[in-house]
Amino acid sequence: MRHHLTLQQLKAFIRVAALGNFRAAAQSLFVSQPALSRTIRIAEDLVGSRLFDRDTRHVALTAVGKELLPIARRLVGEFEGAFSELSHFMEGRSGRVTVAALPSAGVALLPQAIVAFRHERPGVEFTIQDASALPLLNSINEGSVDLGITVKPAADQRFAFEPLLSDEFVLVCRQDDVLATQPSARWSVFASRPFIASSVSSSIRPLTEAVFSQRGLAVRPAFECANIAIIGSLVAGGLGISAMPRLALRLLDPRELTAIPLRYPRLERDIGIVTRTGRSLSPAAQGFMALLKASANPSMGLTAAALWPARSHRPSA
Repeated sequence: MRHHLTLQQLKAFIRVAALGNFRAAAQSLFVSQPALSRTIRIAEDLVGSRLFDRDTRHVALTAVGKELLPIARRLVGEFEGAFSELSHFMEGRSGRVTVAALPSAGVALLPQAIVAFRHERPGVEFTIQDASALPLLNSINEGSVDLGITVKPAADQRFAFEPLLSDEFVLVCRQDDVLATQPSARWSVFASRPFIASSVSSSIRPLTEAVFSQRGLAVRPAFECANIAIIGSLVAGGLGISAMPRLALRLLDPRELTAIPLRYPRLERDIGIVTRTGRSLSPAAQGFMALLKASANPSMGLTAAALWPARSHRPSA
């Protein structure tokens, strides 16, 4: 064979072989009979042999045609299968979405969103990473993550931020703590009680430190910990009290803990979707981002309190 046959030539050959009639094959391909005959003739020239024995009444495959037919079917099938896969990808019905999220935001937002998304697009696969704010942004910047669910980053032209919800801070204490009977607590309480702080690398610590500074409070952490679940265990052990966003309560064992709102001031953090400015998302990632944004519509009632209300565990009277 001197040259490769084109996809059009292979399809024309397969159709003539299937129908055994040039006129019927031409009609099914929506071309004229002379145009089809010319296509087959060019294909035979490229192969270097006749593909059909034909007269005015009969069309039959030659030995070369019989050998070529399964090869042609396989090649056309592979092409159409690959093109179908590309179509599914372009429509956002296949592919992989890589999401990085703060642990608290990931637990609160991702499972239900992925279930809803895969109900409509079961061919899309997900890779989920949990990370603190700075490593998460680094992953987005490097391109190893499509989108992140995290706090609003400092002004940086590299990143775009789409808000989803506001996450208020609460005080976490033991159920038998006197604070558990109060409707709310002031930030000043941390100056007089052992304070269990998030680590300096977390997205929580800068916010609590800013409040202490603004209120002129001298708060020295009794413990520092990067893991929210461990902070909860320290509180449950009677080693102190802590402040954390409401979404983080989902990471705690609630059996011995109570969470009450913090006031004076009320502190909230903005949670949203971060992407790399100027980098195009895959169709599947675009679709998932649109679903997350739609779920954050105020009419949907998506708030940190609605997702994971602070449990009001109070000691028995």
